[in-house]
Amino acid sequence: MRHKLSILLVSLLALVTLGAAQDAQRDQPSAKSQERIIKEVRHELLMLPYFGVFDYIAYKVDGYNVTLLGQVVRPTLKSDAENVVKHIEGVEKVDNQIEVLPLSSLDDGIRRRLFRAIYGYPALEKYALGVQKPIRIIVKNGHVTLEGVVDNEADKNLAGIRANGVSNTFSLTNNLQVVKP
Repeated sequence: MRHKLSILLVSLLALVTLGAAQDAQRDQPSAKSQERIIKEVRHELLMLPYFGVFDYIAYKVDGYNVTLLGQVVRPTLKSDAENVVKHIEGVEKVDNQIEVLPLSSLDDGIRRRLFRAIYGYPALEKYALGVQKPIRIIVKNGHVTLEGVVDNEADKNLAGIRANGVSNTFSLTNNLQVVKP
């Protein structure tokens, strides 16, 4: 009798463990589903109508949850980004950590000068082609951050040198990534 009871107990424990493992699998999307969510988030963010060269939006996808990161000039862009991602099939939760940059005429002037210094320079003009510029210029209280991608280390350094030469900037952080061909 005791032997049958212990076998029954072990069987129940195995079923509970198996059920918990299956629940955990259901909580995580398949690799194909995860890849689709990542692709759709990227597409929807790039299609935002007021997403420009002075905005930077990054994201992380963890299962069915999406975290939005970055800095934007317009508060409406922050809410627009959250709204488009919320409506993607399979996304259950959006954690919007996008920072809205403070209004500043000084920063606006720096942004314009940085744009001309980087995108108007002959060796970097190739990055000005297309609607979405690959070099993002973020200015917050006179502090400059370059985000995005370039073709090689020389272009990364050149963009940093050009940005460093703009007046009224207090610091420069060059986060440009080099894309491997």
